[in-house]
Amino acid sequence: MRVLLVGAGLSGAVIGRELAEAGHHVSVVDGRDHVGGNCHTYRDGETGVLVHAYGPHIFHTDDAGVWDYVTRFETFHPYRHQVRSTVRGRVYAMPVNLHTINQFFGAAMRPDEARAFIEARAETAITAPRNFEEQALSMIGRELYEAFFKGYTEKQWGCPPRELPAAILKRLPLRFNYDDNYFFHRFQGMPARGYTAMIADILDHPSIELHLQTWFDPAEAGQFDHVFWSGPLDGWFGYDQGRLGYRTLDFERFTDTGDFQGCAVMNYPDGDVPFTRITEHKHFAPWETHERTVCYREYSRACAPGDIPYYPIRLVAEKALLADYVARAQTGAGVTFVGRLGTYRYLDMDVTIREALDTARAFKAHACAGTAMPAFVHPPI
Repeated sequence: MRVLLVGAGLSGAVIGRELAEAGHHVSVVDGRDHVGGNCHTYRDGETGVLVHAYGPHIFHTDDAGVWDYVTRFETFHPYRHQVRSTVRGRVYAMPVNLHTINQFFGAAMRPDEARAFIEARAETAITAPRNFEEQALSMIGRELYEAFFKGYTEKQWGCPPRELPAAILKRLPLRFNYDDNYFFHRFQGMPARGYTAMIADILDHPSIELHLQTWFDPAEAGQFDHVFWSGPLDGWFGYDQGRLGYRTLDFERFTDTGDFQGCAVMNYPDGDVPFTRITEHKHFAPWETHERTVCYREYSRACAPGDIPYYPIRLVAEKALLADYVARAQTGAGVTFVGRLGTYRYLDMDVTIREALDTARAFKAHACAGTAMPAFVHPPI
């Protein structure tokens, strides 16, 4: 079968490779001049630092199958992601842990004492948090919420935290020990050559044709037996019902000598600081040595046409519009929507790869059975 993958990011690369190995003829197109999507990494010409072009991507997973898959194509070096937060002129460890609590409150509490201390400050009357703010207040109380989360969230999402779903905060841990490893998964690491090199190797198969700087018009879908679309779900329909809401990022690059901030990510949750964080990219590859450093200040804003969409908003209006687009997608044939944009969900890299493997497996099963492939293997609603 002739299969088209629109998008040369993780979804397109993994599905394409799986189907090519199964004997299908695969074409992959991408409007950008590089593979990797938003995972794209490149070697900075001025500093020699390996830069994450669209913001940092840290690989972490508990899925042994996904870990085996990526390490088939790339060597991963151990990497421990550490984040700091500058609040009112002082630096704290993130996520909130025993060190953060003791430093913030000027105390020397043991774990059980800190747990009781935070529980006493938490607003326990909130038994079923309805939004981000209520979730935070019920978990950590007002002092920590206002110091570390309120301002950062307002800048990141462009709206009051009480308008955001509680689930956003549920992803962030609260620890009553001194573990400041940002993630807690079994497998964590960074690709030695960067994500772009890894994804290029995934796409390196004789049955895969890769075409960069190539835009695909959904009206041309009939030229292929099946299309996998990892572009925006609403983009497939020409945005004819309106655009799904996203936040985008602007990056302000600057260089320095030596080590600018001593860590990969420094958050700035104070409301009077216009950016959300500074990322220092040499720290994402600690096995390398560089005399100079390259950093990026990140500014979040509403995504406009022509911008790169990063974070799906998924508030009430977006969910209603999403339901309309999903219903239309499910009445069509010959296209399956995949990935972060195609399913309008925030997805970590390991989940993206797992879903791509699931999608490829489903396609092979439907091809053998002679049945139609669904529009969504992982429905977004």
